[in-house]
Amino acid sequence: MDHIDLSQWAQALCIAPATVSPQSASVTAQPTSSPAADAGKLSLEDAIAHAKSNEPAFAAAVAASKTAALDRSLARAALLPGIVYHNQYVYTQPAHTPTKSGNASAASTTPRFIANNTVHEYTSQGVVTETIGLQQMTAVSHASAAAAVAEAQLEIARRGLVAAVVGLYYGSLAADHKVAVAQRALQEASDFAALTQHREDAREVAHADVVKAQLTLHQRQRDLDDARLQSDKARLELAVLVYPDPHTAFALNDFSAPSPLAAKEEIQAAAARQNPELRSALASLRVSSLDVTAARAAYLPDLSMNFNYGIDAAQFAIHAPDGTRNLGYSATATLDIPVWDWFSTHDRIKQKIAMRDSAKVQLTATQKHLIAQLDESYAETTVARDQLLSLDQSVDMAKESLRLTNLRYKAGESTVLEVVDAQSSLTTAETAREDGIVRYQSALANLQILTGTL
Repeated sequence: MDHIDLSQWAQALCIAPATVSPQSASVTAQPTSSPAADAGKLSLEDAIAHAKSNEPAFAAAVAASKTAALDRSLARAALLPGIVYHNQYVYTQPAHTPTKSGNASAASTTPRFIANNTVHEYTSQGVVTETIGLQQMTAVSHASAAAAVAEAQLEIARRGLVAAVVGLYYGSLAADHKVAVAQRALQEASDFAALTQHREDAREVAHADVVKAQLTLHQRQRDLDDARLQSDKARLELAVLVYPDPHTAFALNDFSAPSPLAAKEEIQAAAARQNPELRSALASLRVSSLDVTAARAAYLPDLSMNFNYGIDAAQFAIHAPDGTRNLGYSATATLDIPVWDWFSTHDRIKQKIAMRDSAKVQLTATQKHLIAQLDESYAETTVARDQLLSLDQSVDMAKESLRLTNLRYKAGESTVLEVVDAQSSLTTAETAREDGIVRYQSALANLQILTGTL
């Protein structure tokens, strides 16, 4: 399956970073459990920076990227001649020859093993070796492509970490805001319970109104307890990811005004240029192609060269006892030509070609996934942005409805059920607004992650 032409795809898609940075305002969210009043402010950018230092999966990706970069350096070094200084002493049992006087024998300078040169042999040489072949040359390009894959995987890990931090950060902020909503609802229920009791004492309403108000008050208290619990859990989850000590006290920067959303074409252009999944797929395809080249290189000969300079003599000295100079050199050149390997190379090439075809399919799938992900994320962000105004209006109308219903109840024109329903509507509207803000900020951050601007 042929992969999509990137130039045509980029022209058809085209998105730059949305000018949508979730900048934080300076207002501190209400603390839930009780972080210290003077706890340090933790911005989203600081949370991301701290998480990079504490998250093990990201640390592993950093190590893998550094290792791949060093592999590229090692592959380049393998193309250069290797130099060693070789020192060796070899002792071989001497041969014995019979003497003229009897059976006794005398040692000679002839070694017992014919493969050795002499009884005492000293080798002290500088050795330069070099092997030239297509496989060695391909190894450098292969290591470079593997380093590109590791670098792209590191960026993928970074963006995944950023997405996790963003979700926990905004989730914790929303949980803090919901505590404030629950506190307001509890206060509203408490005031209404006092009002119904006062009106009952004045014989203006039945005892049933007091019972209903008390039931609502108890429910609001339970809601507040649950909201505080959720806030504590959200803060702990964020602290585990950001700090070495999960009990570190911190305060979050509150939501700022919604940032404008860039044009879809600009976002598509930026994502096409900076998407790490696409870079990883491209680099993986290159690695697979180089694997095929390296496998085919087994059909070609390799040239090995060796140069030695030093001594290889019966004395560890520059000159022999007879004045002969022991220092000298030798050079060899070897050309290994493959002849027959029982189709091992042929089968290895077929293996690599199958892997390359798989990499092509993966590249095409990555491109399609990116297109769909961009469309989905942009649509999600657009809808969430458009709903913010509606959510604010719902809160305002719910407040006005509660105010009017309270006035009517005090005038004896509405029932306790209408007041309780108006209170619940306001709480629901405020909670929905907090969820809507988190939805928009998170969708906006996801777009920024896709375009590489966060």
